[in-house]
Amino acid sequence: MRLIYSIRNAASTIAHGAMSYYNGNVSGQPEMVGDLPDPYYWWQAGALWGAMLDYYHFTGDSSYNDVVIQALTAPVNTGPRHDYNPPEHFDELGNDDLGFWGFAVMAAAERNFPQPDPSVPSWLTMALNIFNALSSRWDTTTCRGGVYWQVFASNPNGINYKNSVTNGGLFQLAARIARATGQQGYADWAAKVWDWCIEIGLIGDRYTVYDGAHGSDDCREVNYVAFTYTTGIFLHGAAVMAEYTGEKQWADRAHKLLEAAAYFFDNNTLYEPACEPNDSCNNDMKACFLKGYLARFMWQSTYHLPSLLPQVKNLLEPSALAAAQACSGGENSVTCGQKWNMGGFDGRVGLGQQMCALETIQGLLIGESRSPLGDGEIDPARHAGWNGRRTAPTAPTNQSVFDPEEEVDVHNEGGHHDETSGGRTTIGGLASPSWIGVCAATLAGSCYILV
Repeated sequence: MRLIYSIRNAASTIAHGAMSYYNGNVSGQPEMVGDLPDPYYWWQAGALWGAMLDYYHFTGDSSYNDVVIQALTAPVNTGPRHDYNPPEHFDELGNDDLGFWGFAVMAAAERNFPQPDPSVPSWLTMALNIFNALSSRWDTTTCRGGVYWQVFASNPNGINYKNSVTNGGLFQLAARIARATGQQGYADWAAKVWDWCIEIGLIGDRYTVYDGAHGSDDCREVNYVAFTYTTGIFLHGAAVMAEYTGEKQWADRAHKLLEAAAYFFDNNTLYEPACEPNDSCNNDMKACFLKGYLARFMWQSTYHLPSLLPQVKNLLEPSALAAAQACSGGENSVTCGQKWNMGGFDGRVGLGQQMCALETIQGLLIGESRSPLGDGEIDPARHAGWNGRRTAPTAPTNQSVFDPEEEVDVHNEGGHHDETSGGRTTIGGLASPSWIGVCAATLAGSCYILV
């Protein structure tokens, strides 16, 4: 239990650091509710709410739930059709943005996250709306299919580009909705997107996921840059398809994607090879959002395909330790840095650095958390019984956030995914290494080592 406490305590400290970047709920500017200040983009706000949904799911700490609910249901984000195409964000809206907000909304549905406003559709309905918006933009006039990166010609950066993150978002949402509803049509869409990505070459022979291709040359020239997050997006979707269909080919695809993901680890430490080695990361990449998504989806793919777990743990447990060591900077000595292979804090700070460490470390609790709900388990309108306040979070102190002697129930959304071994606390059935206690020692001033 004390190991679990240590990880939760570390996650609490990192989560507070992440939420310190958000003030939209107290800014007095309605258009900023659920959004982030410059230099961050609207898609990164969706990424934040997804990370905080994960935080609640893994730790059982509901401190931020009211803020998350407000952000995900605000008209300035949902838009008038509740499909997350809000006119207020048309100047920066991309089809890939819908994927990130969709991942958050879908996670809320799969966990029966509270939705207290009866004037807003259920989480699952809004996820379906996002899917419908994306799938309606499937374009066969070039490249024999695919969805373009951008929505409007007024945003010329990528308007003629069909990329893996956009189409991967459609693929993963289709797979998860198929599992959530039991409707084969969504699984057919997932297979359709996958086949197109293979045909065009966005997924290579060795399952490397490449960035994209231009419709102007009918996608003949693939951009062979590879980023962490797209591999994670496809990995999670393939694992869901393996569970939903029971087909060996999807399990094989998921395992091959995980093998390809090893490229993003240097000595078992997660990094962004496209930019970290030469310090060329732009705001999207420098903020560390991308590799955080790979960590998130590696962990969560194991819900659906447990055979992935040993290799996921082999890669992400050392990365979690490295991330904890990197979260040792700032005035409070708990601010997270960007590069995890430095043996400590590198001085590069930001919201994404917090989120990336959070997703990697809190994923260690995967074995103590409930599996996503599926067909017949999701409450389509869970409105009653939540009387939360939409207030700014309070800061953690160096005192323990969680009482190590008190059992905290994180099994609050249905299903199960936990095991024990010989009386020792384990993560997903594999004995947990004692060094995980470093997380708490580094981040919260207290440490409980499992021996």
